[in-house]
Amino acid sequence: MKYDVAVIGAGPAGAMASKYAALNGAKTLLIEEHAGIGSPVQCTGLISKAAITECEVSEGSFVLAKMKGAFVYSPGGEELTIRGKDVKAYVIDRKLFDRKLVGHSLDAGVDLMLKTRFTSLHKDGISVISNGERKEIHADIVIGADGIMGGVGRAAGLPRCNKFMSGIQFEAPYDPCDAEFVEIFTGNNFAPGFFAWAVPFSGMARIGLAKNTGDKPALHYLEELIKHPVLASRYRGSRTEHMVGGIPLGPPERTVTDNVMLVGDAAGQVKPTSGGGVYMGAVCAKIAGEVAARAARKEASTGEYEKRWRSAVGRELALGMIIHKSMGKLSDENLNEFISFLNRPGMSERITEYGDMDHPSVLLMELLKGSDKMRLVRLLGVAFRTLF
Repeated sequence: MKYDVAVIGAGPAGAMASKYAALNGAKTLLIEEHAGIGSPVQCTGLISKAAITECEVSEGSFVLAKMKGAFVYSPGGEELTIRGKDVKAYVIDRKLFDRKLVGHSLDAGVDLMLKTRFTSLHKDGISVISNGERKEIHADIVIGADGIMGGVGRAAGLPRCNKFMSGIQFEAPYDPCDAEFVEIFTGNNFAPGFFAWAVPFSGMARIGLAKNTGDKPALHYLEELIKHPVLASRYRGSRTEHMVGGIPLGPPERTVTDNVMLVGDAAGQVKPTSGGGVYMGAVCAKIAGEVAARAARKEASTGEYEKRWRSAVGRELALGMIIHKSMGKLSDENLNEFISFLNRPGMSERITEYGDMDHPSVLLMELLKGSDKMRLVRLLGVAFRTLF
């Protein structure tokens, strides 16, 4: 089995990387350890319009609902309403979405192997266990798109991401206030260092949270979350599709070796402000696929991928990490004050005008132009004061 490029992991990043490698002339193999594409699901399934565009698909059967805004609740119960001018995000079925992307890869000429687990790197390619049988696959370039626990990066001796959060989520019957609005819950009683959510669709909701790692497990905070007065009034009991997982934040210092590239969650290409990785992963995966094809022909080095992906999204990820760390330092009292700050007259219009799920720095820079710049800096703590 001889290939120019082997991509490990058939999630969105792996699908896009393999597609672009094939489109750029490489004989490409896509490997997935599970028996089916898109399983198991470890995602809220809320992605931006830009992510759909970046993945080069149009709205389809994978779209379950469309979101136009969000209700954000402070620890003290104050509600901040963020309204979009139009649809801002989609709730999707990740299994169908991932299968759509892999289908496009196959259309581009990619070969696919399911039930195939990566085991090791060697000088000529990779070793795998496929349907219980050990196989050797020659590959000039290996792309690791195998997620937070991926083995490609470890086998290549690449450093890990800067931080990992734990997450938990389930689906349940739900009566939302507005079926086109996501609900966000803040506070250290529910999601220390991050936030919790209820994402409605078709009479159901995905209810969950992500948190800093610590002594108490995510399940403890989930049980506290369902007691929240707002959520408890809408949650109709019972749970389906229970899932747990991790979210990597902050890319490692290096994501390449001479013949290995990391992309998507494996490379920490995840928005630190929301934990979403589809948009960033797709942007970087397309670069990875193109460069991998050229590197296999000795027309480029893997270092070109490192430079180009950091040029494309590195600044946004770095600033997002600062926002994440700053918000994570806020006490419940500070969070109450911050949400009250955003709830002032005229502020919602600015959030509507400049808010961007994929580029939160745009809104931040706009808010810092306002007359209350120093109050905002003070609210967000030491990290912002050292930056601006």
